[in-house]
Amino acid sequence: MSLQLTAGAIQEIMSGGNVDKPILQVLGQKKIAGGNGADRYRLLLSDGYHSHSSAMLATQLNSMIDNNELEKFTVIELQKYICNTIQEGRRVMILLEMNVVSSGGDVGATIGNPVAYKPGQPKTDIPAQPAAQPTGQPAATNGASAPKISKPNTPARGGFYNKGPAAAAAQQSPAAPNTPGGSAQRIFPISHLTPYQNRWCIRARCTNKSAIRTWSNSRGEGKLFSMNFRDESKEIRATAFKEEVDKYHEMIEVNKVYYIQKGTLKTANKQYSNVDNDYEMTFNRETIVTLCEEETDLPSVSFKFIAINELGNNPPDTIIDVLGVCKSASDMNVVIGKTSQKEIKKRDLDLVDQSGVSVRMTLWGNDAENFDGSATPVIAVKGCKMSDFGGRSLSVLSSSQMIINPDIEEAHTLRGWYDSVGSSMDFDTYKRDDSQSSGGGHSANWKNFSQVVSENLGHGDKADYFTSKATVMFLKRENCMYMACPSESCNKKLVDNNNGTYRCEKCSKEYDTYKWCMILNARLSDHTDQQWATCFQESAETLLGRPASEIGAVKDSGDETAFDNLFQEATFKQFIFKLRTKMETYNEESRLKTVCVNVSPVNHEEYSKKLIEDIQRLTTK
Repeated sequence: MSLQLTAGAIQEIMSGGNVDKPILQVLGQKKIAGGNGADRYRLLLSDGYHSHSSAMLATQLNSMIDNNELEKFTVIELQKYICNTIQEGRRVMILLEMNVVSSGGDVGATIGNPVAYKPGQPKTDIPAQPAAQPTGQPAATNGASAPKISKPNTPARGGFYNKGPAAAAAQQSPAAPNTPGGSAQRIFPISHLTPYQNRWCIRARCTNKSAIRTWSNSRGEGKLFSMNFRDESKEIRATAFKEEVDKYHEMIEVNKVYYIQKGTLKTANKQYSNVDNDYEMTFNRETIVTLCEEETDLPSVSFKFIAINELGNNPPDTIIDVLGVCKSASDMNVVIGKTSQKEIKKRDLDLVDQSGVSVRMTLWGNDAENFDGSATPVIAVKGCKMSDFGGRSLSVLSSSQMIINPDIEEAHTLRGWYDSVGSSMDFDTYKRDDSQSSGGGHSANWKNFSQVVSENLGHGDKADYFTSKATVMFLKRENCMYMACPSESCNKKLVDNNNGTYRCEKCSKEYDTYKWCMILNARLSDHTDQQWATCFQESAETLLGRPASEIGAVKDSGDETAFDNLFQEATFKQFIFKLRTKMETYNEESRLKTVCVNVSPVNHEEYSKKLIEDIQRLTTK
């Protein structure tokens, strides 16, 4: 019995047509880790004349990979699939249902001589359908020569899916451009770069490029722009200044691949970059940037997506990556900037995903003006800023990178889900969180103190925020108050001149009065553990139930007993604490410092609702 593939199926599907239950051959597969922890698989398919590498296996079919049903050379019949159009008109197949016609072991060879299908190429006439015997021998034809069958040890086109050791080594050490001296340099992975090297060359894809910005300080003024480059190993941020801006800003384009040599490497300043790399690069006069003309499999933008229903687990002002479908978009509006007093264009989008929650995302400037949401596009944003306005909302910054219909696995899955299910769903929305003022139970990121320890909160590059209900066990009275500058905008500690006047070094003024400020250390306890926290003015006043001026007046009176009683009365009371924790280093000694951001009395009705929700969530798992 001969096996016949559906000749021309790939060309027809990729050109926008539809083929009912095409029979294709699997020539390879590649495992790709999904953003939500689920593995995804990309298949290389052939119809005998064309091969196509952008075919994603639906996650519900992963068992076919696990059971080795889709090994190399397997012939399949597609029962159900969808084809999505992404950026630059490229189409991606998502395989939803299929049957195995013949196993790879039985076929044992590539049917025909397929060539890679290139998007946008004109349609060509397809000759007779390729056929093969299940034993791997060519099928006889009526006087015509049958399509040739590649031998099993002949690598199929598109070795991206089935690289042997030699191919992998070749991929890691591609031909590099010649240096000015005439000798070729070895390609370094970005992950191997350090400031202690001076002869290196990387081959990387530009995944982001900022606009030109100007700067001015005591050392002069100038201009700069930054870029992100990525290869198979890691991502790195690069910055060009002054003359290099004129040289490279127009030359370097996003999504193109370049060879880069002789940049200056230094420790990364995390304040200005969210790239996961300990080092960053600066272009200098000796830097050489050359466009890579060869085809590569280098990854493009790297994302760490957060599901929309998990935004509440992160503190405000966090920079995140988000992926969603634009369910609706508002008309473009114009607002006046508070600082610049200039008109700024804005547009609000409703972003949804499989979590069943909707969040508002705001576009600004040209992004807002040029956006078209009529086709409910999938949107991926790298470096989006999250705020707690209206509960949770997102804002696309000038440094963010927004991609419409990105060519990534998560986007294809989301598109398929929305078209089949999500478009008819009703979505929950984030609502303003009033628990800060009411002491209620819906603050983000609730943790008990033992979880703070077990999850190593505060040990990362950024501070961690969490909310806890705790009891005040002890308040440290010593040095909890100081005389501060009476100026409304200054809380600097005053210097007593011992003549009835006080000097503020910050304001360079002398005053005959002062105000009391507080820095109160409190030991808090919940049912799991204890935690020391530093409470500043407003938090300390809430704990003690009195304004600092009144507490200071008792201190000035010299009545130590009355002063002590103020602190005794505040102990063993329960509050809702919003806390910030971060590992800090002082005098070469590191310690975890926890600061009280906000404290409010317990609203027992609201807190009880939170407990009920927690119980229901635990019992439905």
